Amino acid sequence: QVQLVESGGGLVQAGGSLRLSCAASGGTLSNYAVGWFRQAPGKEREFVSVIGWDGGMTTNPPSVKGRFTISRDNAKNTVFLQMNSLKPEDTAVYYCAAGSYYSGSDSARYDYWGQGTQVTVSS
Repeated sequence: QVQLVESGGGLVQAGGSLRLSCAASGGTLSNYAVGWFRQAPGKEREFVSVIGWDGGMTTNPPSVKGRFTISRDNAKNTVFLQMNSLKPEDTAVYYCAAGSYYSGSDSARYDYWGQGTQVTVSS
């Protein structure tokens, strides 16, 4: 059973940056593709990014492309989400999730989820 713990969230002004981390325990994260999702109050969960097992493949939706970069350090069992040029509309709880398939935005195909970290971007 893989446990995922997100960290790095916080309050930042618009235009600022944050780096989220997703640390895994109880399993080898390199066996999984890892995605990031976010959910703002009153809104549906939204796909943010995904990275393949060795980091060679990534996908980002247009809403974050060019601003967010996903990466991973399998030696540290950790995946990162570097978020630059943050906007107030990026405010949400951010979740990482691990799955055996490169599932992209299909949240149902992820097997393990973290508890989330809050990101708040002030205008």
